[in-house]
Amino acid sequence: MPTLNAIPAFKRYIGIDYSGAETAESSLKGLRIYEADRVSPPGEISPPVSPRKYWTRRGIAELLVELLSQETPTLVGIDHGFSFPLRYFEKYRLAPDWGIFLDDFQHHWPTDSEHTYVDFVRDGICGNGAARTGESTWRRITEIRARAKSVFHFNVQGSVAKSTHSGLPWLRYIRQRTEVHFWPFDGWRIPAGRSAVAEVYPAMWSKKFPTDGRDQHQHDAYSIAAWLRLADNDGSLAGFLDPPLPEQERRIAEIEGWILGVVSTQ
Repeated sequence: MPTLNAIPAFKRYIGIDYSGAETAESSLKGLRIYEADRVSPPGEISPPVSPRKYWTRRGIAELLVELLSQETPTLVGIDHGFSFPLRYFEKYRLAPDWGIFLDDFQHHWPTDSEHTYVDFVRDGICGNGAARTGESTWRRITEIRARAKSVFHFNVQGSVAKSTHSGLPWLRYIRQRTEVHFWPFDGWRIPAGRSAVAEVYPAMWSKKFPTDGRDQHQHDAYSIAAWLRLADNDGSLAGFLDPPLPEQERRIAEIEGWILGVVSTQ
């Protein structure tokens, strides 16, 4: 619930609609970034002037390193999965540590490498994806609550499988170069004055805001930034950052991750 006279925790809000198409250097219409602050509504951030019309995944990661290295407390929402279901950790006997998971994943799925499609790893052309696969029926608790598809559910409408498998190495890239707080892996409570990055699911919010001529990718990124700004300003964000999960679910979510805005009763 909104809190009267709440003091916002952040000064800048960034929404990113992600895409797992093509390669890390490909200019993709599905990669969109919107930025807002406490006073101003979201506006689109265009890529640097170049022959490329749209953002690349590498370009977004480099931009986030730059922004998150600044002193402005910033909350970033990215539209792809940040981790995998507990069954994946159990199957491959991985330690319940997000940093170890990211290193292991990038080793097998080097989708941040040049000229590398997600499908190249899936087909065995590069990497070793066959040694780190999951089942489309495996879902994280947060996906079940949000009625979202599995991070392993490829080739279906509304799937985030490709964007997740292409985006995870870039989360590792950002983590290695900044002191940003990755929620909830670095803790449910974000220290005051610290910037943070969270997984989001814009389908939860996009219908709450008028499209005003934006295409779907633009509107998803806009909706993320707009909701983050609204929730922080009205005081409800604190409750979403510390959802009332049963203790067992909370422990699992610290491994699997959690979609910001999802509550345990959904």
